[in-house]
Amino acid sequence: MTTAILFVLTAIIVLAILLPAIFLFVLWRRDERQEEHAVLRNYPLLGKMRYILEKMGPELRQYLFLNNNEAKPFSRNDYQQTVMSGKYKERIMGFGSERNFDEAGYFIRNSLFPKQKGELAIDNEPKVKTKLYKIDQDNLFRRKEHREDATAAPFLLTDENAVIIGEHTCRSPFIVKGLVGQSAMSYGALGDRAITALSIGLHRAHGAWMNTGEGGLSDHHLKGGVDIIFQIGPGLFGVRTKEGEFSWEDFKKKSDMKEIKAFELKLAQGAKTRGGHVDGAKVTPEIARIRNVEVGKSIDSPNRFNEFHTPKEMLDFIQQLREVGGKPVGIKIVVGNTNELEELISYMATNDVTPDFITVDGGEGGTGASFHELADVAGVPIRSALPIVDELLTKYDIRHKVKIFASGKLLTPDKMAIALCLGADLINVARGFMFSVGCIQAQVCHTNNCPVGVATTDPKLQKALSVEEKSYRVSNYVLSVREGLFNLAAAAGVDSPTKLTREHVVYQTANGELFPVKPAVSS
Repeated sequence: MTTAILFVLTAIIVLAILLPAIFLFVLWRRDERQEEHAVLRNYPLLGKMRYILEKMGPELRQYLFLNNNEAKPFSRNDYQQTVMSGKYKERIMGFGSERNFDEAGYFIRNSLFPKQKGELAIDNEPKVKTKLYKIDQDNLFRRKEHREDATAAPFLLTDENAVIIGEHTCRSPFIVKGLVGQSAMSYGALGDRAITALSIGLHRAHGAWMNTGEGGLSDHHLKGGVDIIFQIGPGLFGVRTKEGEFSWEDFKKKSDMKEIKAFELKLAQGAKTRGGHVDGAKVTPEIARIRNVEVGKSIDSPNRFNEFHTPKEMLDFIQQLREVGGKPVGIKIVVGNTNELEELISYMATNDVTPDFITVDGGEGGTGASFHELADVAGVPIRSALPIVDELLTKYDIRHKVKIFASGKLLTPDKMAIALCLGADLINVARGFMFSVGCIQAQVCHTNNCPVGVATTDPKLQKALSVEEKSYRVSNYVLSVREGLFNLAAAAGVDSPTKLTREHVVYQTANGELFPVKPAVSS
């Protein structure tokens, strides 16, 4: 018996030595003979370690080597502020800001006599029934928390301060009582669970909206009953025939839906001033039906609309959409060629025809899939773009007819408030809401391999996303940033964030000089 045990132990030890040695030899032999990687031919084992570390690089940088403000496209602070707002409806921090105050940037000009809470023009009815996390234990070895039912104030605009889109042009204007909503994110780019959680959470928060993105309207958008802006991209998904022509019949059906409050023509997007792309792996039978395309085939929508080619043709098309649908119609643009933009706005003023709103998307905006060269240099950032649009509309005396939505990395109340000061009326957020439903910045949105089930249509990966739990995080995030906007309005001495203007913001250069932002002057 003893001999048998010794034999077995000896065999195990020999195998434990030989198997790794055999594995390393095979690996070395294979890498030495391959021709693709030069470093592996000369240094098979060390070269393999290099590629392993390179693969782990993004995670190592994110969690170990970058400080709280260094990571791109969003820093750890950006991410954590959004997550804290969603889980705990909390924006409190201690000791001091980690912002680099020596860098150039915008600052809110606080008043010597700020508004008291009771002086703010807030509509806090009806209350929102939500769920918040409470931390029971948080140390190096254990973190324990639980959820509790909670009642939260919605921090809505009063009726007097509500933003009305299409007030004088439409049979059914869109009345907005919350300044923050979801930017365009298509079903297909995001999975059905993410879209459903967003719809439910945004509706629960009251006063918000969701933009369908150019991928068309799904049942998942409608699950929560939230107000919807239906985006029409150059691919015409959701309002097209099989042949790819615009379908007035389908458009009329959409405009008759009570959930759809407005339509948006997507001329461009900040991260891709070109048509959208969806990988074939994401094109399920349901998505193909919604978009009226082929199952499993990659979708590349055109760079621009074939329905119009000039400012006149586009505005005539907008007018026709408004007459048929009876609801506001706007355009989404990326500011680049300012001469073309001025020609368009000049034509609007001369002919007394305007879109009901313009969505200004900054060049720093996000996307499910784009080319590096387009994402990096095509289109100007939102803080440069907003004043340009605001000034041109004011110059031609049509600013009062056109509302401005702003989007482009506006995750937190401070960034939103500065956008309002620079000319925005309303704020669109995309990636902040992605964080709310679980995004961890894996940056594989274009592959259908999202590890947390957000930017994927794969049913197995989507199991990670709990619709019920994430929907509450969406609600809390919206409520939290709206409260933050009122805090900043109070600090600036006004009773509502709708009254933030250029006089409430100042720009500091890297050497400490301060410059007021000049107000837009009409012609």
